[in-house]
Amino acid sequence: MKNPLPAAFTARMQALLQDEYEAFIASYEEPASHGLRINPLKLAPGEFLPFSPFSLEPVEWCPNGFRYKEGDRPGKHPYHAAGLYYLQEPSAMSPAEALEALPGETVLDLCAAPGGKTTQLAAAMKGAGLLVANEIHPTRVKALSENVERLGITNAIVTNETPERLAEQFPLFFDRVLVDAPCSGEGMFRKLPEAAHEWSPEKVTECHLMQLDILEAASAMLKPGGTLVYSTCTFAPLENEQSLAAFLGRHPEFTMVPLPSADSYSPGKPEWADPSLPDIALAARLWPHKLRGEGHFVARLRKSAEAAEAEPARSRPKKKGKTPSFSGKKEAVAIWQSFAREALPRLESLYGDESALLLFGDQLYYAPRPGLELDGLRINRAGLHLGTLKKNRLEPSHALALAVRAEAAARLASFSADDPDLIRYLKGEALPREGETGWTLVCVDGFPNGWGKQADGQLKNHYPKGLRWL
Repeated sequence: MKNPLPAAFTARMQALLQDEYEAFIASYEEPASHGLRINPLKLAPGEFLPFSPFSLEPVEWCPNGFRYKEGDRPGKHPYHAAGLYYLQEPSAMSPAEALEALPGETVLDLCAAPGGKTTQLAAAMKGAGLLVANEIHPTRVKALSENVERLGITNAIVTNETPERLAEQFPLFFDRVLVDAPCSGEGMFRKLPEAAHEWSPEKVTECHLMQLDILEAASAMLKPGGTLVYSTCTFAPLENEQSLAAFLGRHPEFTMVPLPSADSYSPGKPEWADPSLPDIALAARLWPHKLRGEGHFVARLRKSAEAAEAEPARSRPKKKGKTPSFSGKKEAVAIWQSFAREALPRLESLYGDESALLLFGDQLYYAPRPGLELDGLRINRAGLHLGTLKKNRLEPSHALALAVRAEAAARLASFSADDPDLIRYLKGEALPREGETGWTLVCVDGFPNGWGKQADGQLKNHYPKGLRWL
């Protein structure tokens, strides 16, 4: 590792690891692992591998996960723009895999940005059920929403709230909750050397206290019988086993349960927290000197089905959030239906449940759970964004293009991944092209990339300005 590790960090790790310390330190001279996770909402791994432009090797604990080689640049490929995969470090694929979300459930990703675990949970849910993805930081929630959009997720609501505020809104509501907690980032020192510069023993303590507060909120939102996964990307026992032990001490209604793929991981260390809690060994430590990935900690807990009902949330003034409008709703429904019949005549679902159509100003959304109380919450994305209402017409959203399949569209402009015209489209240029007038779905090798509008021998570009290739 070019940059030295913090002395306080190495001293603690040497004391903890003892005979393993030399192997641990040697791992910092190895290159970081690079991974991508194929998006089964678009295609299965077996469908992608035959035409993948990258050399891929499976990640042992994630069926959709693959390592790619250092020289490959999948983030600069049109397939990435089409949402065929998500770039994710292999160890970071373990927490969402451990949650084992199922179609039809209510699932919360409490600390969700930039969206790797949210998109992984959405893939497991197969578009059925409700996924709430929350991020407290306003600057990071934008990246979360963009990734939800790019991967074609239709059943997610993105919120920008504190865990405590969400707990007031959703007591005993979720079947499964993922807490990938903010942490001191020790497991990322090899991949992100700048994390080592920002580290301090004080930061470890600060994160531990924050983690306990987040776990309290998470437990209040979990149904009796529900599953909670707690994870970090740090090695610090204070943030891992000791945070877990403190939580279990306060919440006897929770028990540790085994993780899937446990044979790929090293067990948690009860002796680094509370030896009277031997089940902490059911947690997992992902060590960079023992597997091909960065440092991670994962624990899965189950809430007793007989857990006592939570106390009612105290009444607090509601924060200002987006509130759906009901004025003009009838006209909005008619405009949407007219657009869908003309531009997407073979759409499997015309999103025809009028109670699920939400109008925020001139923005039309389709809610994954009609009637869900969201008033007062800061909502960044209220479901699938269908488009913007103009005068008597709908301008379709980029999210809609990425959420539908090519065969749904009335008009297609299809390009291969290496076609210069596709690159021009991704750069925001209009393309000379003959075709039937109207909204046209632009595709790469059969997968939607975005919208264009065909008129007068030209395909006008509607690829979002903020996403255009430079």
